[in-house]
Amino acid sequence: MLKKIRVGQLQPGMYIKEFCGSWMEHPFWRTSFVLDDPKDIATIQASSIKELWIDTDKGCDVLAGEVAVAESDSEAEVDAALARAADSGRELEQVSIHEELSRAVKICAKSKRAVTSMFAEARMGKAVDTAVARKLVEEISDSVSRNAGAMLSLARLKSADDYTYMHSVAVCALMLALARQLGLDEQQTRSVGLAGLMHDLGKARMPMAVLNKPGKLTPEEFAIMKGHPAEGHKMLLAVADSVDASTLDVCLHHHEKVDGSGYPDGLKGDQISLYAQMGAVCDVYDAITSNRPYKAGWDPAESIRKMAEWAEGHFDPIVFQAFVKSLGIYPIGSLVRLESGKLAVVMEQSKDSLLKPRVKVFYSTKSRARLAPKIIDLAAAHCKDSITGREDPAEWNFPDLTELWSGLPGPNYW
Repeated sequence: MLKKIRVGQLQPGMYIKEFCGSWMEHPFWRTSFVLDDPKDIATIQASSIKELWIDTDKGCDVLAGEVAVAESDSEAEVDAALARAADSGRELEQVSIHEELSRAVKICAKSKRAVTSMFAEARMGKAVDTAVARKLVEEISDSVSRNAGAMLSLARLKSADDYTYMHSVAVCALMLALARQLGLDEQQTRSVGLAGLMHDLGKARMPMAVLNKPGKLTPEEFAIMKGHPAEGHKMLLAVADSVDASTLDVCLHHHEKVDGSGYPDGLKGDQISLYAQMGAVCDVYDAITSNRPYKAGWDPAESIRKMAEWAEGHFDPIVFQAFVKSLGIYPIGSLVRLESGKLAVVMEQSKDSLLKPRVKVFYSTKSRARLAPKIIDLAAAHCKDSITGREDPAEWNFPDLTELWSGLPGPNYW
């Protein structure tokens, strides 16, 4: 039986099933193992992880009288949180995703080149060219305004080698979409977009051996990487006349958490600005959905559910709900199972309900066979089918899943 507990409840002999939080934050290569070394307990309790899942069928249970959350209760809480996000409206798209995809591909390619150059110059000690960055933000913002799904979904398709650079582009796009959902004005929206593009600039000053390590960082290496917000802040201060306070703030504080367990300043709640709160949500989402040399990223729908599971204490609830609205409960590219027993990939969000996107049906679990792809609008009045849950793409191994929703051949999309 799975139970969610606080790290303070850990006892030797427990079987850890999974840590609650980004897989980059916990200090172990494995996520599932028997806790038989007291030093591991101390390491977990010293980390930023606050809760985790144990499997009482494979290890010890909590002590008598201690409270734990059952898996069914946790699932119900997550469902309730996502339902609240689905209740109210979201920003509507001006054009279809396929109309915007070809433009978004070109913008992604241009952005990758520009950000790669920006990081290279920063690594050599040169001042940041904010004029180029602002122009880039304008183009990304225009694409997001036409159809946010195109840019957001494409930027997620980065390879492990592209991560450092395309992560900045993806966070910029996510910030712009979130700003639209929160109702920020045009000037504020462009400011948060620039902040998203610049938020990880400090990584240009990190040792290359640590930044590009093809494996999980040691605690010592992670301590080095935690210096990147301050380094980026220093670089932006050198051009402070061409960046606003919000960009400086997001660069320095995008790893802060509302419970005070973040870094570098351990800010709590309202001490963290709206823009930095936005940066925190967008940074985590793109990180956990991206492939790294040592771990495949979670799929979009799984990532939304996991973030909802440990959002309390990590993210501002209003910002997180707006973030879910901007992406959808089943973001574009998610593999889902329908009530009919068919599998489909999410194509585009519906204007009527986050729970009823447009999907492309392509597989029957009953006949275990591929079907002729067919687009279905689950929100249409005549549609009798509905989503029963997400599916793990790794368990199905559909090599053309991205091509099904995007129409783009892989693996190099730009």
